[in-house]
Amino acid sequence: MTGCISAFYRQGSPRHCRYCSDNPKGITSLSPGFGRASGLPWIRMIAFLRWLPRIVVMSTVHVTEPIARLTQYLRGASNILVFTGAGISTGSGIPDFRGPQGVWKRRQPVYYQDFMSSEAARVEHWNYKLEGWPAFRDARPNATHEAIRELERSDKLLMVVTQNIDGLHSKAGTSDARLVELHGANSLVECQTCHQRFDPEPHFDSFRKTRRSPRCHCGGFLKPATISFGQSLRAEDLQRAEQAADAADLVIALGSTLSVYPASEIPLLAARRGVTYAIINRGATEHDDLPEVKLRIEGDVAEILPDAVTAALTCPG
Repeated sequence: MTGCISAFYRQGSPRHCRYCSDNPKGITSLSPGFGRASGLPWIRMIAFLRWLPRIVVMSTVHVTEPIARLTQYLRGASNILVFTGAGISTGSGIPDFRGPQGVWKRRQPVYYQDFMSSEAARVEHWNYKLEGWPAFRDARPNATHEAIRELERSDKLLMVVTQNIDGLHSKAGTSDARLVELHGANSLVECQTCHQRFDPEPHFDSFRKTRRSPRCHCGGFLKPATISFGQSLRAEDLQRAEQAADAADLVIALGSTLSVYPASEIPLLAARRGVTYAIINRGATEHDDLPEVKLRIEGDVAEILPDAVTAALTCPG
């Protein structure tokens, strides 16, 4: 058999590689006519079917040229910088912030200076965090987070720089050495005085009962370990992100409007060195019209990236 019949098993079902240019005789699906179309004798076809653990009949799909290019970029890179935003986590039940149904359409953010100076502001902030805590606590990674993890396992991932505070990259298995959470994470609370960090669950329980903002044993204010409006990003996080941008040979922005500064500058630091810059997002981004962007794919990241990654890692190209 010539060509690339993919051996990847997404959800346990092998299928023809939709993204590889090595497509034998135009076959785009495993279907009842597969044996005849490929010229494969039926006896060999039966042996082939027995070898496979499971087969589903796939409908014919047409792959766009941009997705094929994305696969080629992934295949050829060895130091990939992945920049992620809220759009990759909506499939895990995490609401976005700036979309049409985003959090900021119904809530006003509490600024850091107000949190530090006003008990009313601290209570408001903890109310907001308590409202979202069950969704963050119970959320599980989706196919996009898992695809990014596979890039690391294949030694292609240089760094994930994320704006997300959901901790799903860590839950998916991305290592701390390959992850920068620029805006912090909801998985911990932090004292604003001594900077010690704690499990958030008992502090949410305490706030639920007392409606008083939690305090550290040192007397400092406890706050979920995320970056609030008006609060500076951590210098060490910015430094790690910038170093990754300086060393990357491919940068991909996923599920972000790229509208929040300075985080949105990280992909451009790499792109301005001449590194290929690709964006996948549902809806417009602030970088769409920039000359540094070499590839722009409109759509749901979870429907595009996982298969492209699998094809890049399993097909010879």
